[in-house]
Amino acid sequence: MLKLKLGDDMIIKILGILGFICLSSCSSGVSKGDSNSPLQDIIPTSLTLSIEVEGVDANNPNGDGTGVIRALSSATNAVNFVFKINNEEIENADGNVSYTFSEGGTNSYIITVIAYSSTNNEISKSQTINVFVDDTLQLVWSDDFDVNGAPDSSKWGYDIGTGNDGWGNRESQYYTSRSDNVIVEDGSLIITLKKESYEGAQYTSARMLTKGKYEFTYGRVEVRAKLPEGGGTWPAIWLLGANIDSAGWPACGEIDIMEHRGNALGTVSSAMHTPSSNGDTVNKDEIFISDVSTEFHVYAVEWTASKMDFYIDDTLFYTYNPFNKNSSTWPFNSNEFIILNVAMGGTFGGNIDSSFTESTMEIDYVRVYQ
Repeated sequence: MLKLKLGDDMIIKILGILGFICLSSCSSGVSKGDSNSPLQDIIPTSLTLSIEVEGVDANNPNGDGTGVIRALSSATNAVNFVFKINNEEIENADGNVSYTFSEGGTNSYIITVIAYSSTNNEISKSQTINVFVDDTLQLVWSDDFDVNGAPDSSKWGYDIGTGNDGWGNRESQYYTSRSDNVIVEDGSLIITLKKESYEGAQYTSARMLTKGKYEFTYGRVEVRAKLPEGGGTWPAIWLLGANIDSAGWPACGEIDIMEHRGNALGTVSSAMHTPSSNGDTVNKDEIFISDVSTEFHVYAVEWTASKMDFYIDDTLFYTYNPFNKNSSTWPFNSNEFIILNVAMGGTFGGNIDSSFTESTMEIDYVRVYQ
């Protein structure tokens, strides 16, 4: 076999020729579908947006008051949609969403939808709609105390005794269901706190509650009441989580609509007790009402999924609305029940006036609206 010995210059020339041939061949074989080719933009087109307001008819041109709308969108080459509604963004691959407005009255809103392609190119469309929301609350439960005698047993039960460590607050009274301490007379419920020796305690009173009889989630609670006076008196109108027996306190959540101390006559407070802050909670506020013991006032809370507003005679004086709502700050998405009571002394009532003998909390009505 004939053997050729090539010099270095010749080897370099041959390698150069082979490289050129390979480069030319590879370049001529590249197609648009090759994985190395640039990705072409896919542009969505033909975007449509239709919006239906629930209950629109000749008599209700802006809807039936529920505030519900349905938005439907489609587009060629679209794989995802984002709806911008009332400062919220809702992502949906089908282009079909429902939304409920809550602001009362008739309001105008701009609905925008953005359609995205698989290459993240976009096209948008907007539409203005008018939506009517009926925010008139309906009375769903009440007691106007219009039958003399014992309170309605279908609506109210009682806590009896001194509880654990004075109901957890070192209170001094013994709660009873006796007519001496709780009775309906002349259109009012009267809870009487008395100084008397009874079952080892030196004071008696009553604590009524709707637990197991009426429990609810969200709404407006109104109680028209005249408060007791005297050092150490501690009347309260409040709500407590119906799951207290399983969750415990404060995980169940407590809403204090009204608390008052006879030692600070006229200073009325509202407070929230949650795992994040309880006992001497930071979530509270107070207002001064000079005639709380001589005149009736309406104590109320409006409880929604997002906040608590507290009122006296329709004057808003405190709002609880934590930025981060979780089980620690907001255990208020399930049922609570109503409690009415007058305590004596304890961690909030404070020092008891030695000259105290008797005082009453008189309640005209309790009402729940939703």
